[in-house]
Amino acid sequence: MKDVAGQLAHPGSVGIVPTDTVYGIVARAEDKAAVERLYELKHRVNKPGTLIAANLKQLEELGLKHRYLKAVEQFWPGAISVVIPVGDPKLAYLHRGKQSLAVRIPRQGQLKKVLLKTGPLLTSSANPPEAPPAVNLMQAKAYFHNEVDFYEDGGDLSDRKPSTIIRVVDDAIEVLRQGDEKV
Repeated sequence: MKDVAGQLAHPGSVGIVPTDTVYGIVARAEDKAAVERLYELKHRVNKPGTLIAANLKQLEELGLKHRYLKAVEQFWPGAISVVIPVGDPKLAYLHRGKQSLAVRIPRQGQLKKVLLKTGPLLTSSANPPEAPPAVNLMQAKAYFHNEVDFYEDGGDLSDRKPSTIIRVVDDAIEVLRQGDEKV
């Protein structure tokens, strides 16, 4: 992932990259125009994506509350996305009115290096609604053609599943989507 950070530095930039789970469509979380574009490409009105970051500090700097992140940090790094409350009105463009976001800190090395340069990324699996996530670059290009700014080849990811998504409610863990990683 040689110049993913450079590509995402351009205002409004959206790309397809291999994440720690599946191919994802990504945008810098601080770039409102890019986030809007990602949601348009995914045809999402009020279904937020997932925030991925290199560490807790990046998420806190974005505006997520320390107490919520601290309460779930034992699930990271890894392929577990945790839905946490997001009350900051400045982040409404990210959570699409849901007042919460799925958040993950990946363990994968190359992606982590990109995240250290870009800051948090908003991501969603690289597929249109009702279609399976892209497992290779050819499939991603068939879905998104020239609607994104760049593609990063990560090879065949057909052996990977999307992240497990959980929510912690009254000290109980609710599994919203089961991925490869068990809770």
